[in-house]
Amino acid sequence: MLVSFCVTGLALGKDDGDDEEDAAKAKPALPNFYLDMRTIYSTLPAGSLSIGFSTPPLLSRLTNLSSLRTLTSPSSQSLSVDLPLTVDVNDQLSVYGGISGATSQAGTDPWTTFSIYAFTIGFQADIYQQNGGMFPTITVQANATRSTSDSPLATTAYNTILEAGYALNADETRGLLAGMQYTRVLVDTPFARVSPDIMGYVGGYYQWDNNWKFTGRFGVQHFGGAQLLNLTPFPAFTQPILRLDLDRMDDDDNRLFGITAQIAWTPKPAYQLTLRTPLYAIKN
Repeated sequence: MLVSFCVTGLALGKDDGDDEEDAAKAKPALPNFYLDMRTIYSTLPAGSLSIGFSTPPLLSRLTNLSSLRTLTSPSSQSLSVDLPLTVDVNDQLSVYGGISGATSQAGTDPWTTFSIYAFTIGFQADIYQQNGGMFPTITVQANATRSTSDSPLATTAYNTILEAGYALNADETRGLLAGMQYTRVLVDTPFARVSPDIMGYVGGYYQWDNNWKFTGRFGVQHFGGAQLLNLTPFPAFTQPILRLDLDRMDDDDNRLFGITAQIAWTPKPAYQLTLRTPLYAIKN
């Protein structure tokens, strides 16, 4: 699927044949192509699930619910790595797909062996761009994540984010954000059920002249809880969530480095720290 998007989305450079200066300004023929590596450290309080703006803690904990002992769901921590191969087809569309691996530690147990636990495919697209107009940029991001476990509690998660961004200046270095996220998790066995997670948030961003960019989002998420047989190991909650991003961009608005801090109340706080280090094969 990624190769298909690359081929169909190649941007051909404009060739007027007037002079060498116009030829030098021709757009590059290849899109950005990179491994958008993310290293994530997460903590979860006992008896809770955290979906937030990502799903790795949710999928790994559900998959590990293989005995009555784990239904007590002690507090845990995990270290995971996402490796999505990403193609920026143009300035409006990106597609990606890759694997995720993790090691975790629950209660007094030792850390587990690092292993691949899921793979993800998805896209992000601007369906409308502000470009100095009155109406905000509308962005949709959607992905599907499938756990690789062969246990009866293997899961498939569908995540969709719809976000509006209104730039406050012509350079689009300051702006306001508002969005919604819907996450649906399907469990392979009919004896387990995970209710949807719905989130609404507002925020804003500011980019300095040195290309450091800060983004903040604050919202409320409602999780309907999870059931296994007649038990409810993870009750429903409606609680606030906070996410802060600090990114280093280049002059062409490509991300060079990023760090994200997230606090999701579940109702006790669950923390997540993400380091984002894209590895470019092609960068325009």
